[in-house]
Amino acid sequence: MGQGHQERVATSLAGAVVNDISASLAPVDRELERRYPGDPGTRQPVHTVYVPGDVFAAGTVRSWGDQALAALDEHAPDARSLAAVLGLADDLAEPVHDRVRAKLEREPIEDLRVDFEDGYGPRPDAEEDRAAARAARLIADARAARAAGPEYGAGTTAPYMGIRMKCLEAPVRDRGIRTLDIFLTGLMQAGGLPDGLVLTLPKVTYAEQIAAMVRLLEEFETAHGLEPGRIGFEIQIETSQAILAADGTATVARMIEAARGRATGLHYGTFDYSACLGVSAAYQASDHPVADHAKAIMQVAAAGTGVRVCDGSTNVLPVGPTEQVHEAWRLHYRLTRRALARAYYQGWDMHPGHLPTRYAAVFAFYREGFEQAAERLARYARRSGGDVMDEPATAKALSGYLLRGLDCGALDAGEVAEATGLTRADLEGFAAPGRGDLTVSGT
Repeated sequence: MGQGHQERVATSLAGAVVNDISASLAPVDRELERRYPGDPGTRQPVHTVYVPGDVFAAGTVRSWGDQALAALDEHAPDARSLAAVLGLADDLAEPVHDRVRAKLEREPIEDLRVDFEDGYGPRPDAEEDRAAARAARLIADARAARAAGPEYGAGTTAPYMGIRMKCLEAPVRDRGIRTLDIFLTGLMQAGGLPDGLVLTLPKVTYAEQIAAMVRLLEEFETAHGLEPGRIGFEIQIETSQAILAADGTATVARMIEAARGRATGLHYGTFDYSACLGVSAAYQASDHPVADHAKAIMQVAAAGTGVRVCDGSTNVLPVGPTEQVHEAWRLHYRLTRRALARAYYQGWDMHPGHLPTRYAAVFAFYREGFEQAAERLARYARRSGGDVMDEPATAKALSGYLLRGLDCGALDAGEVAEATGLTRADLEGFAAPGRGDLTVSGT
């Protein structure tokens, strides 16, 4: 064939057939976009800390950081001792230890929930009213300090803050709604709803309870002239009915749909859920088979919806003599690493002593895989060869891994840019490709 000759390609289907197929699938295309918009691309905190409403104070975040630093100084004062306790590789010991200390000084808590549920319990209405109003005032003050600059807010506020209200079951429904109303109204009176506001609805069993929460938030938004959909919330999974409905369907999937785009997370409640299934107290843990089953269902239901899954907690506290603290640290570190490997990038922490091992586990997870992830993503971006053939979906996972490492402080922007040759904007582009990009595959 001469140069420039173009071979003719034969087809059999008329153009009208293709057009008719596309038209018939247009509703499905719209439904895919509505139900599965993908990850929002925002920072996900690595943990959530719950503080009872009567305990929460202006100095809570700094107090937790100071207590965590004191525990580290007493029970693992240097990199070598921390590495020995947790089994860190030699090359990780210094960078992990240094970053843990820096994190506890700069941002000891990433996500704080003022608790008006189990951690607070039943109180006289006047007392809970005052505590809810106080929580709003303190969170508004914290936001103002953070907005004033790092020299004012460093180590004293958290990027994400909010409340866990009482649930919408009949005995406490009115109280839960009133606390939510007082809290949100107090924020509006103090200057408006802050960025990073998070609300948690616990003990949900029916999708209708989610629909009721949506209506409450719609009414509040209307009352204050807020943009529809401004307020989102997390759904706490603590009952068996939240996983499997009486008709055999996955309730949690229905809950996400009932939230109409407002659901931001699914939080697994280790102890309530385990007890609901009859697991005895000695065996209630986030790695029990019933926990794995529940979280797997949550993970599949949430995939692609933009709703994130959060692991539960351990009630084994790192307190007492050093040997006992080390044992609790090893357990917490192991459970956190286990969760990260299963793509549960957030969990609960119940005590300041959990912070050193939370951050040690998170930082080790991202640092030990950093070089390989950076190399693979750089090779993919250059379309150069290697011993692994990566696809767009893998590039999405690799860039997401690096972005999460950057957000929590495990990785530095300079070292990521040097290793990959990519900017943060490049990483975000790979992490959130268009739907069409995901369909392009070499196999």
